[in-house]
Amino acid sequence: MTICSFQPPRRTLMGPGPSDVSDRVLQAMARPTVGHLDPSFISMMDETKQLLQYVFQTKNELTFAVSAPGSAGMECCFANLIEPGNTVIVCQNGVFGGRMKENVERCGGIAVMVQDDWGKAVDPSKLEDALKANPDACLVAFVHAETSTGAQSDAKTLVDLAHQHGCLTIVDSVTSLAGTPLKVDEWGIDAIYSGSQKCLSASPGLSPVSFNQHAADKIKRRTTKVQSWFLDLNLVMGYWGGEGKRAYHHTAPVNCLYGLHESLVIVQEEGLQNSWDRHQRNHLALRDGLEKMGINFIVAEKDRLPQLNAVTIPEGIDDAAVRSRLLNEYDLEIGAGLGSLAGKVWRIGLMGHASSQKNVDFCLNSLRAVL
Repeated sequence: MTICSFQPPRRTLMGPGPSDVSDRVLQAMARPTVGHLDPSFISMMDETKQLLQYVFQTKNELTFAVSAPGSAGMECCFANLIEPGNTVIVCQNGVFGGRMKENVERCGGIAVMVQDDWGKAVDPSKLEDALKANPDACLVAFVHAETSTGAQSDAKTLVDLAHQHGCLTIVDSVTSLAGTPLKVDEWGIDAIYSGSQKCLSASPGLSPVSFNQHAADKIKRRTTKVQSWFLDLNLVMGYWGGEGKRAYHHTAPVNCLYGLHESLVIVQEEGLQNSWDRHQRNHLALRDGLEKMGINFIVAEKDRLPQLNAVTIPEGIDDAAVRSRLLNEYDLEIGAGLGSLAGKVWRIGLMGHASSQKNVDFCLNSLRAVL
């Protein structure tokens, strides 16, 4: 059998990620590959750091893109900040809080869980109770934008509570970065990670992260080695940090970083506030259209993510059949529910390049035809 070049179909990606990648970003990724220590590439890395500082709204020097997807950014934060025996309070209101718990335990930490119903924001009063009950805790971890439910938690309030009890914070912003207001320095977030494939609309495979000085100091004070060699910031920053000569650590995904750089330039050109406003505007248009079809949201309006819309499947409708028809007949991808919401909800993404009035209309018309 002769295998020919792969030609993917042209889809409209309106699921929980990845989002549509613009032709401009794809063209950037097709530029000539250079060495990962080439002076021109190092210069582009410096620009990428500055652009990431802009979208994170931070001046943190320790800001860069991990050479792997958002899950590796999560592991980078936990592996560097947790030592065996540390008590970590983890807030869970969906799938990804559970993954945080896994990371705590695999790093030898003790996870204290604060549970909220799926589809609800993290309850600050529950976190406060957990902090009072666990005075030995050193970290609080929570998901800002829970991709499995479309719920957004009050990051500033949760961070303030953690700091009042002497804890640092780890925040998951995989789905929130560039899609909804996120202010790392103003809110005092200590460590944060995201992904390239959501509201930044770059290709999957990179995880922007940022650590403030408090987090960096904790890493320097470690008495044990970071369990992951690849994600050890003491080593990685020899490549991403500093001025002039860089120390070889790994071969960076050069062309993926071209794409991330271009996607960040696009955000800069639009303006971060304008990006946040666009996502909200298109969310409201989608909401109005879905509600006219009798399709309702599972998240209270004040806690809804504009870029990830989790909605109930109408009674008597076959979840998989609808998604299959949308994909096969309309080249439109929407997402299924995860965990306890499997078969009960659809997750409709309006992220980055895919967040447009054209896509809102296309999604509504396609759903209406199939239903």
